[in-house]
Formats: sequence, structure tokens, C-alpha cells
Amino acid sequence: MNILLWVLQVLAALLYGASGVMKVFMFDKVSEGVPSFGALPREAWMALGILELVCTVGLIVPAALHWHPALTVVAATVLTIESLVFVWVHAKYGEITPIILSGVLVSSWRSSRTAGWS
Repeated sequence: MNILLWVLQVLAALLYGASGVMKVFMFDKVSEGVPSFGALPREAWMALGILELVCTVGLIVPAALHWHPALTVVAATVLTIESLVFVWVHAKYGEITPIILSGVLVSSWRSSRTAGWS
């Protein structure tokens, strides 16, 4: 079970890391044709991208080094809340694929947290 949870943790970190990189470094390219990117100013999306990148580090490093493992829970909680907000934003704009992705991420965090993962 521990290996499965680590795999989920790393996959989520990769997904959120990619999302953060896109929001910070490739915003103009990825925002074309996506109406929900108009919900917030560019600076807010950049701040969310930086938050995702910080939380991505927080998902792996504290748990791997057994150093303040509560930080992993904090990072996971922040990303879960962010995903729930994004579900609402994407629903408002009728974007189905991002809703599914955010829902899967929220479900994986919910499963890993109820399994006792920290």
C-alpha cells in the first residue's frame, strides 16, 4: 500500500508541477482558446502557478526526508482546495475536461489521506 501511495504522490506532484510551469512560464500559449483563464488577471494565475510549484516540492521533500512531514499534508490540503475552486471555475465556463482532471486529483488526495498517508 505504501508503494501505491508514493506512486500517487509522485504522479500528483508531476501533474501539479506541470500545471504550475504552464501558468508561470507558458501562460500566453496555454491560455489561448481557454475561456476560464479570463476569470483572473495574469498575475493571479502566475501566483497560483508559483503556489503549485511550492506545493509540489512540499508533496515530496518533507515525506521523503522525514523532515516535518506535516508540511506534506499542508501542501496536499492547499492543492485540494485549489482543485475544488478550479472545478467550480471550469464548471462556470462549461469546460468538461479540466473538471474531470481536477476531480480525479481531488479524489486521489482524498483516498491517500483517508488511507493514513501523511
